[in-house]
Order: sequence, then C-alpha cells, then structure tokens
Amino acid sequence: MLRRYETISIISPNVGEDEVKAISQKTADIIVGDGGTIINVDNWGLKKLAYPIKKQQQGYYVYTEFAAIPAAVSEMERIFKIDDHVLKFMTMKLQEVYDPNTPVKRSTPSAKAHDSENDFDEEE
Repeated sequence: MLRRYETISIISPNVGEDEVKAISQKTADIIVGDGGTIINVDNWGLKKLAYPIKKQQQGYYVYTEFAAIPAAVSEMERIFKIDDHVLKFMTMKLQEVYDPNTPVKRSTPSAKAHDSENDFDEEE
C-alpha cells in the first residue's frame, strides 16, 4: 500500500548542480523502482543554514513529495545516511493511504519543531 511522504534534504554546497540533480534522480529511481510515484520535486537552491552542519554554512535544499511503500522510504534514507554529500534530511508522512484525488492537509509546524535538531534523521 502506497503512502504519501515529503522529504527535505540538504546537500553539501561543495557539489555542483549536476551532483544535486544526480542525488535527486537516485532518490526518484529508488521510489519508482519499488512501485512508487514522484509527485513533486522542487530544488530550493543554495541557502544559508541556521547553524553549521558538518562544518558547512550553506547547503542545497531539495524538496521531494512522493507516494511509496515504507520499504522504499527506508532504502532512500539508508542511501542518504551513507552519502557524504547529504548533510541532513527529514521525511514526513502526509497520508496513511495515498489517494491522488485527496488534497493534503498541511498544518503549520510549531516553532519547537523548527528549532529541534532531532527532527533530522542523521547525526551531525
């Protein structure tokens, strides 16, 4: 059963736009390879980080919204954890059962959620 997710990943500023696209493509390949669907990919570009991550002051932000099985999400996150170019990432489940005709209700995150370092899955 497909579920709807969104992932925000922060990629090292030391890589070029081509490497950012390659990481996004690898993510899409994992999701689609397991029968999932890419809904939206948005490259937010190079941004200043709120605090240094792995001694980096900036990072490329990539937003990906997709429908996938939980195993595909686990594999995607496993790849992110071993990829030195991925500084941080966070995946959130938006729908328990993916229905493309049902709009996603987005709640405004609290200030606590934004400030917490524990929101990301990877250690610094």
